[in-house]
Amino acid sequence: MAQYALVTNGAHPNVGRWVLFSAILASSMAFIDGTALNTALPAIQSSLQSSGAQLLWVVNGYLLMLAALILVGGALGDRLGRKRIFMAGITLFVLASIACGLAPTVEVLIWARVVEGIGGALMIPGSLAIITTFFDQDHRGQAIGTWSAATTIVTLVGPVLGGVLSNLGLWRGVFLLNLPLGLAALVILQYEVPESRDGSATGPIDIAGVALQAMGLAGLTYGFISAPGLGFAHPLVAGTLAGGVAALAAFLWVEAHGSHPIMPLKLFRSRTFSGTNLLTLFLYGALSVNSFFLSLNLVQVQGYSLATAGLAFTPFALLLTMLSRWAGRLADRIGPRLLLAAGPGLTGLGFLVMAFAGLTAGPSAYWFTFFPGILLIGLGMGLTVAPLSTAMMNSVEERQAGTASGVNNAVARAAGVLAIAVVGALMLLLFAGALDARAASLNLAPAARTALQAEAARLGEATVPASVAAESTQAVATAIKLAFVDAFRVVMFICTGLAWAAALSGGLLTESC
Repeated sequence: MAQYALVTNGAHPNVGRWVLFSAILASSMAFIDGTALNTALPAIQSSLQSSGAQLLWVVNGYLLMLAALILVGGALGDRLGRKRIFMAGITLFVLASIACGLAPTVEVLIWARVVEGIGGALMIPGSLAIITTFFDQDHRGQAIGTWSAATTIVTLVGPVLGGVLSNLGLWRGVFLLNLPLGLAALVILQYEVPESRDGSATGPIDIAGVALQAMGLAGLTYGFISAPGLGFAHPLVAGTLAGGVAALAAFLWVEAHGSHPIMPLKLFRSRTFSGTNLLTLFLYGALSVNSFFLSLNLVQVQGYSLATAGLAFTPFALLLTMLSRWAGRLADRIGPRLLLAAGPGLTGLGFLVMAFAGLTAGPSAYWFTFFPGILLIGLGMGLTVAPLSTAMMNSVEERQAGTASGVNNAVARAAGVLAIAVVGALMLLLFAGALDARAASLNLAPAARTALQAEAARLGEATVPASVAAESTQAVATAIKLAFVDAFRVVMFICTGLAWAAALSGGLLTESC
């Protein structure tokens, strides 16, 4: 049963149900926004005529602010009230989503995504923190499993709806899906959920730490995404990369010596807390990269329609939905270690299977190419998500719930930011190199070959230049697709290695019970 050790304000005895419901609704906005957006990326790139680097920023503009500020969201919730900060984040997230849906250019979309990330940073830590506050340790795993399963059921329609809307030329509707969910969550929180806070969290917010973390992530992200176009030796690229590393090093020093750190490093004295966060770093970095490039591969290279590409992700969501609550209960009984080793291991195997899909015959070949990999990823993540959250939250004291949730979410989002920036830059370089190598065998005119290299910046959206002779048009179109497949294969090998590193972290660095 739910416990109400903190502020209840005379709430109804069934408040636990409303806590869970509001957390599910708000979390679903973030899940739908991500899953539907991944499916819509090809349509956004085509509609707004964006380059590959700009497309990376559409995703990373959001993730960057989320990773930089999510610790503030957790800390503010502990100090000022988890419900209050949760509601503020939901409101900003909804308003920014509307701006994303109305964006006339890719630049406006990127900035709206940045604001959406700020809202997410205030909103996302509240979900797990508020559940942890109102459910005792014996029932927390099942509650978190229910949260995981329910949000996945809601987000199951995300890729499909995103694909269908994009197919109809209505990709902007992807962002407007957040409006009804956000409004419903706000109403429930306002009238049914009591306030809670950590009475001992009275110190100032670690502004220096927040600023250094933001500068560090921004420097690395800008440097890596800009490197394929400018070169690593360019002063702007080299300077931002060096500055990013220096800022993150300074951030760790400030957190180790500050009186009120935004990321208390003492939390990492717990082997389980350290292990679950290291697992999160590796696994969510790999998953972010796979989600980004798989959608582009299916639509731009393999010839899937946007709606079909959305359906292709369904097995992943179904398995995550079916397994999460069961995995949460199992973790309560046997401990998380076995699940946190097996889950990422299976996920890595799924990435490895995808690496060998090659250039297929289109959607008709799905069941023998991408489906087995997606199935394994869904199975692995279904075994991982709830036990990971439960193990991490149980490794800290209840009064630190908001901060711990913020740290883990910051690690997950930072993993996405850095992985997409680093591997995205590598993908651009690999694609350009593979395309040049394949073009070399086609005996193109120098002008045509130069024009083709300029198209490499658009990744799978690259088109055959007008200067290519008519008899070579089909061969060049095939070369573009094969070059993307070559680069995608290397990226999947990287994702495999990251996922298996996560499995080692889960098996070796978490307590058995």
